[in-house]
Amino acid sequence: MTPAPTGTPAGSTSDIPDVGITPVAIRCENVFKVFGKNAKRLVNAAEGYITPEAAAEADCIVGVNNASFEVREGALLVIMGLSGSGKSTLLRCISRLTEATAGKVIVDGRDLLAMNNKQLIELRRNKMGMVFQNFGLLPHKTVLENIAFPLQVKGRKTRESMDRAMQMIELVGLHGRQNYFPRQLSGGQQQRVGIARSLAIEPDIWFLDEPFSALDPLIRKEMQDEFLRLQKVLHKTILFVTHDFDEALRLADRIAIMKNGIIEQLDTPANIVLNPRTEYVRKFTEDVPREKVLRVESVMEAPAAGETPGALRVPGDALIEDVAEDVLGQSLPVGVVDGSGALVGVLHPSHVLSVLFGASAGHRPADGA
Repeated sequence: MTPAPTGTPAGSTSDIPDVGITPVAIRCENVFKVFGKNAKRLVNAAEGYITPEAAAEADCIVGVNNASFEVREGALLVIMGLSGSGKSTLLRCISRLTEATAGKVIVDGRDLLAMNNKQLIELRRNKMGMVFQNFGLLPHKTVLENIAFPLQVKGRKTRESMDRAMQMIELVGLHGRQNYFPRQLSGGQQQRVGIARSLAIEPDIWFLDEPFSALDPLIRKEMQDEFLRLQKVLHKTILFVTHDFDEALRLADRIAIMKNGIIEQLDTPANIVLNPRTEYVRKFTEDVPREKVLRVESVMEAPAAGETPGALRVPGDALIEDVAEDVLGQSLPVGVVDGSGALVGVLHPSHVLSVLFGASAGHRPADGA
């Protein structure tokens, strides 16, 4: 058997930072997806990870190779990797759009993989929302009708479903376009309709499979901003698949990097970049600038005795990239504030420069930074 990547088995619950009493929304236990007529035999013979040699001998292709991890309620986990790494297959197994070969996916204390069709349909209707790269809009229905459609499938009355659809239109910034047809919308607007439709059922868990990859760069950035805004308002549990590392860094609470069906590392964005667990992860992330990963709170310092920060204030959870220009223009230390506006530290322009140019390579952020 192929051993786990160096260190603790990747994707195991020990990879998960202590987040207090926040309940677990999804727990994956030893999930495999193997394609081929000998798939079951291959998995049953496995003692951990399936080796490429064992897969080739069994004439099978391994899509997901012993994935185990947890996602806490309200957390955003980005699953990423190169084409063929297994990221979309893993998402489809967790949502059971694809049948896993083995393992468990625990949602609400129940194994989703053991549910019958009736139980699965009920769970999807009431708890899960899905958005894919292909918008999947009904061309003969208006924006309003497209968004209301899943509610009507659930048996909601027409007026109730339309009212809810209008709320979602306001939420995603499409007011005034409710009577447009999909062909009358831009790609970004169509994707907003897809997002609104998936949110209309008020899902607790949201699956997104490369939802922005078909959009041009400017619209993609706009949709990422919109997505972050929605998450701050809605606090959904999200599994988001992408192959774009910059997108992952912008969006994720944690990132899982996959290769050949194996989760090589599951960690915070900062630790993924600064403390890669495997050689593959190191190469995957070596060109990522630190300012895209480090947050102000990771490099701030306590004020020295008698030191008074200048007038500028920056939030502790801001990325260095987002505040560097303002901070570097200051002659005095910059005050760092928490969510309530209380001063929690200071940021020195000279220290930001050393971070940007790698002089403080020995500095490491705390977990969860």
